[in-house]
Amino acid sequence: MKEKFTIKGMGCAACSAKIEKNVGAMKGVERAEVNLLANSMIVSFDEAVLSATDIINEVKESGYEAEEADEESHRPQTGEIGKEHIGEMRRRFIISLVFMIPLFYISMGHMMGLPVPEFMNPHSNERGFYLVQLLLTVPIVAVNYKYYTVGLRMLFKRSPNMDSLIAVGSAASLVLLYFESAGMILTLVTLGKFLEAKAKGKTGAAIQKLIDLAPKEATVIRDGAEVKVPLAEIRVGDVIAVKPGEGIPVDGMVISGETSVDESALTGESMPVDKKAGDQVSSATVNRSGYFTFEAVKVGEDTTLSQIVRLVEEASSSKAPIAKLADRVSGVFVPVVMGIAAVAIAVWLVAGMDVSRALTIGISVLVISCPCALGLATPVAIMVGTGRGAEHGILIKSAEALEQAHKIHSVVLDKTGTITESKPRVSDFIALDDAFDLRLAAALEKYSEHPLGQAVVKEAVELDLELPDAENFQAVSGRGIRAVLGGVEYLAGNEEFLLENHISVDFEDKMKLAQEGKTVIYFAEAGEAGRLIGIVALRDKPKATSREAIEKIENMGIDVTMLTGDNKITAEAIRKEMGIDKVVAQVMPEDKEKVIGQLQQEGGKVVAMVGDGINDAPAIIKADVGIAIGAATDIAIDSADVILVKNDLRDVARTISLSRATIKNIKENLFWAFFYNVLGIPLAAGALYPFTGWLLNPMFAAAAMSLSSVCVVGNALRLRRARL
Repeated sequence: MKEKFTIKGMGCAACSAKIEKNVGAMKGVERAEVNLLANSMIVSFDEAVLSATDIINEVKESGYEAEEADEESHRPQTGEIGKEHIGEMRRRFIISLVFMIPLFYISMGHMMGLPVPEFMNPHSNERGFYLVQLLLTVPIVAVNYKYYTVGLRMLFKRSPNMDSLIAVGSAASLVLLYFESAGMILTLVTLGKFLEAKAKGKTGAAIQKLIDLAPKEATVIRDGAEVKVPLAEIRVGDVIAVKPGEGIPVDGMVISGETSVDESALTGESMPVDKKAGDQVSSATVNRSGYFTFEAVKVGEDTTLSQIVRLVEEASSSKAPIAKLADRVSGVFVPVVMGIAAVAIAVWLVAGMDVSRALTIGISVLVISCPCALGLATPVAIMVGTGRGAEHGILIKSAEALEQAHKIHSVVLDKTGTITESKPRVSDFIALDDAFDLRLAAALEKYSEHPLGQAVVKEAVELDLELPDAENFQAVSGRGIRAVLGGVEYLAGNEEFLLENHISVDFEDKMKLAQEGKTVIYFAEAGEAGRLIGIVALRDKPKATSREAIEKIENMGIDVTMLTGDNKITAEAIRKEMGIDKVVAQVMPEDKEKVIGQLQQEGGKVVAMVGDGINDAPAIIKADVGIAIGAATDIAIDSADVILVKNDLRDVARTISLSRATIKNIKENLFWAFFYNVLGIPLAAGALYPFTGWLLNPMFAAAAMSLSSVCVVGNALRLRRARL
């Protein structure tokens, strides 16, 4: 089973790496993913071997607090928790700053020639000078006590984290009577944490925006009267009234009234959609015009909005393969930094430097190191990227899928419902026998579930033809149907089906219909004297945006292949019309998966499969990136890595574009995080001192450390403005 936990007490990537390692090593745990940004952990484990309580205890043994995540953890209170954290960091920074300003003036004022009261002048009253500094430093230490309680606790547990570096560095400054350095370190680190918290709050803005879309209450009709009730009290079957301008609270079906609904929040589509009795409406959409009532079909965690929020939240909490390097480094980062600090002190002492300056170098090394920048590099970009996708109706199920999408070499498109509208219409009717007419054809297809058969029936119903019931109806998957009508057995299906039954399918306009991109259903009498009696040709019109979408994908340097069950001539006509690179025709539903496998073997290609039907599910699973489009079936959605809410093929290109932008952003973040530490630690260790006599002051080291995390988060936020 898979379960989510809330983790408390994590300060940096070293913390998340430690928890992930310890929990992941437990017997029965298949996978553990800790998200530093979201303070959460998702664990897949065998409940027959261990329980959630065992996992919580293991986290506690590692030095942190854990609890099972509330089922409603993604509801509005998530934002409130973030606000509380930001508020706390703001309060700590303001208090620190209030005492830091006079502390800095007293410690440095005399060096700048500024007036200093006599009792605090180091030249006339050294004891008073240090005593006042101590009194001003104590409140700064007190308000930031968590660095010490958490940092030292983790140090004693032999799992040091960033708080340990801050605690040791500032404590050493206090011991050496560098009160201004200790105060400045704590103040600047707290400023960095405050700015980081604010920026991190923005990374989850897309999720919070989704959450806020749902109205907090709804108008339910009970006993003939309209009653306002909280959202949580709505039950399946309730009749809900929605006035113009109001949000739709849950998923349901319109009972009465006509209106237009703004679905842009879920689909990104700006044009309102007309709704009437029998149409479906979704939570978080907005009624733009008329008054209507609808029956609640899905409530609570089952609504479209809740499912989208859950998908986005799970994706942002998961880990991309690119994050593994940062995780490995983070796991050993703090102990290594402490080792470097100790070695630096020892080397400079051996070199003849005085103890005070050597210890200052050690403090600078501890303070400038920033595992947070490494730990934040990937998750902030993933959260912003998946949130950005959700705003455009692109739901990405995992960070791995988001990363994999940027490597796509080949996109395979199912034809029906993906390239075309999946609304075939009868275009040609050819009778080769006096007994054949539309009434006979529709009667034979009456029980067929195939879209082409249903289109024939729809044509007859629109002409008010009365259809008799066929007997012994039998559907042959991917081929056609058999049925008995008026004592005669008939066949209806594609060319292969009739040829298998030894019936010729030649007729005068056969080539012409195929070249026009039309699909033909052949109708024949069965038996030894079987013969072709008629043809119905259908045309499934391509979506208005399909050609543009295919051009966009091809312009990204990606091959496009169309899969269809149509014959080769018809498929070739559609290929030319859509400007597609390659087509694989006459593909049985069960063979689509094999086509994906063949493409993957061609030079190790990364292949994406885009489809919308049940028969696409095996191919979607087989593909490196499975994409379900539009009103896809539940099976296709469950199989897919990416769900495109809009029925718009252009979103495939947008998904790849988003993936490329996100991975580029992650690489930038990782580069700067590594570069910062590779450059900063040697500088703090005194690498330039032999040549320039320059040493890094711990105060500047603290400022640089804080800035690095803020820069990484700020860079990730640029994804919110990425062009898709």
